[in-house]
Amino acid sequence: MIRFVRIQDNDLPIARQIYDYYSLHSTATFRQEPVPPEEFRQSLDTTSSRYPSFLIRKDAEIMGYCGLHRYHYLKAYDRSAKVTIYLKPEYTGKGIGKTALGYLEAQARQSGIRVLIAIITGENVRSRKLFESREYVRCGQIRNAGELSGRLMDVVFYQKEL
Repeated sequence: MIRFVRIQDNDLPIARQIYDYYSLHSTATFRQEPVPPEEFRQSLDTTSSRYPSFLIRKDAEIMGYCGLHRYHYLKAYDRSAKVTIYLKPEYTGKGIGKTALGYLEAQARQSGIRVLIAIITGENVRSRKLFESREYVRCGQIRNAGELSGRLMDVVFYQKEL
């Protein structure tokens, strides 16, 4: 059975290791090198009740992490949040991401968040299909917004109103 456990400061190295895999081996993020520990710690708030992050576990095994993140610093955007999900490569394609997304939607509802936003690199077809499977709608695209290894890539935005 999959469990979602609030990320604590001592969990950050394993979550960062999962993220770094995608930085070094995919186009899921525009980062091309490991993220510095302090920068990663700032990206996952371990104290926020409104924007929590979770380890995704099955028994003692950590399968990945997921979270809600502030969309914009202005108070006017407090009804919105960004969604992130990163799984260890061996756990992709097994429905875990879809379960995690459902869990995050429930957490968002409890926090009064009404709009969830996914920001995805255009080549990340698996993530796009995941969000589409949970009824997120494509609401925008910025062409050639980022560059990885000399290749220009789009950023695609999805949203779901809860």
